This record gives sequence, C-alpha cells and structure tokens, in this order.
Amino acid sequence: MPARHLQPLDFSGLHTYSVHDRHSKVDINDFADALRPGMRVKELVAALPTQLAGADFPELTERVAIAIRQQHSVMLGMGAHVIKVGLNPILIDLMKRGILTSIALNGAGIIHDTEIAMVGRTSEEVADVLGQGAFGAARETGEVLNRAINKGAELDIGMGEAVGRALLEHKFPHNDQSLLAQAYTLGVPVTVHVAIGTDIIHIHPDADGKAIGKTSHHDFRLFCRLVSELDGGVYLNVGSAVLLPEVFLKALTVVRNLGFTVKDITTANFDFIRHYRPATNVVHRPTLEGGRGFNFTGHHELMIPLFAAALLDELAKT
Repeated sequence: MPARHLQPLDFSGLHTYSVHDRHSKVDINDFADALRPGMRVKELVAALPTQLAGADFPELTERVAIAIRQQHSVMLGMGAHVIKVGLNPILIDLMKRGILTSIALNGAGIIHDTEIAMVGRTSEEVADVLGQGAFGAARETGEVLNRAINKGAELDIGMGEAVGRALLEHKFPHNDQSLLAQAYTLGVPVTVHVAIGTDIIHIHPDADGKAIGKTSHHDFRLFCRLVSELDGGVYLNVGSAVLLPEVFLKALTVVRNLGFTVKDITTANFDFIRHYRPATNVVHRPTLEGGRGFNFTGHHELMIPLFAAALLDELAKT
C-alpha cells in the first residue's frame, strides 16, 4: 500500500494572546537572592527562591516556632537511618532545649542507638556476614535489649522507657550520645513500635514475644496519648517509609474516635525518596480537617541540621 503524502499543519490561523495578560507561575520576585560568603542560616533561608520547597521550608520553620512559643507539642517519628547518619547530637540538643517533646522509633532505632551507647559504633556490613548466618548475631546487643524489654514487661512500662532505663543502669560509656538514655534523663517520652521479625534482636535466645508485644503495645497506647494532645502542635516524620506513618494514622483515628480534638496540626515528612505512605498518612490525610502538611526530599544528614539551625534562628527572633 503506498505511503500517504501528508502536508504539514498550517499554523497561520493560530489564536494568540499577549504574555502581559497571561498568569505566570514564575516571577522574578520569586527568584533567589545572590549568596555571599559568611551568610548566617537565617540569611540563607531568606535568600531562597519562593518556589516549591523554597517557599515551604521557611513556612514550616515558622509554623513550628509558633507551636513551640504557644507551648504545643513537637513530636518526632523517625527511622533508624537518622541515627546511622550521625544526627543524635542534634536531636539530643533539641530535646534539651525543650523543642522535641517526644520521639517515636521503630525497632531498628533502639538497636542502633543501644550499640552507639555501648561501643560508640553501629551498623554491620550485612553482605559480609549473611552467608555464614552471622548477620545480627552480636551477643551483647541481643542480651542488653531483650533483657531490658523483658524487665520492662515485668514492670508494666513501655519499651522505650525500659531501654533508656537499662542503658543508664549499665552506665555505658557513650550514653551521652544515646537518644534513649538522654531522653530518659530528660523525661522525654520515647515510644518504640515493633514489627516482630524485622529486628535482629528477635532471633536471639532472650527474645520473648510476649514481652515484646506487651511493651510495644504499651508504647502505642502512650503514643496515642501524646497524639491526643497534638492540636496546635507538630508531627515530624523523618526517614520512616511505612511503619511510623501507619502508626501515626492509626493513633490519630483512635484519639478522634475517643472525642479528642486534633485538627489544627502541622505535619512534615523528610526523606531522601518520596514514598506513598508518608505523603498520604502524614502529609495529606491528617491535615484534611485543618493545619498544613509539608514534604521535603533530601538527605537526612543535610536536611535535618539545616532545619534545626533554621528553627533555632526563627525561635531567636524577638
């Protein structure tokens, strides 16, 4: 069959309009300011382009500062990677300043934090030991944590409190770098939310499923109590793609079901990849009744120090 001979489309009749009359999403007034050596953090933030995250980031720091000044809660939910990239000192400082009012961890969080407290280092090279079945078999890690959890179950306390208490009782040399030890000292609640089978300590001889379930469920109920007081406050999710966003959403529905007013909230998700559950369960759904949600993509080791520094500058404003 012969090929069709087509004439190019004639554009001479196209209707146009003036660019002066058109709405534009980008304006030079939204452009960044030129940078200079020696700028302070607040000057750098003020120089950001007021586009996308450049507009959202200053708004988040302002909203968090307002919540703090009004003595509302600032809750942090975080994955263990935040610990592994070295951010404990910054988070501990925020607790000492009274900025972070609670921390929620997954099960891996207590493992890496405890190893930091014990020996000042953590995170084994899985590929080097998995073939021999040695991954996760560090004796002291399993013993300290499982015995702390078992003791916590006996005392009817949560996993976070039980581990923080145990770290201090052991007088580990690096407790000053431990979130759990320092939070226990400061009276800042730490809740731990465990999926059984995901953490190396669950394969150790001292692991007791009943104790793990009891102490983690205690912490979920404690987390719900903290969420019930969140109206006007802030929930930050850093580096947890599934578990803590699910926990937060379930806690929010529990407290609303029980009649607590938790509608005017600020939420933010920080992670180096955008995931469905944090965007949906932290940023979008919880703020449908009021408040504002934010989503920032970037490396924790860069974004969290920047956020903390910008927040401290915002709080220093008179």
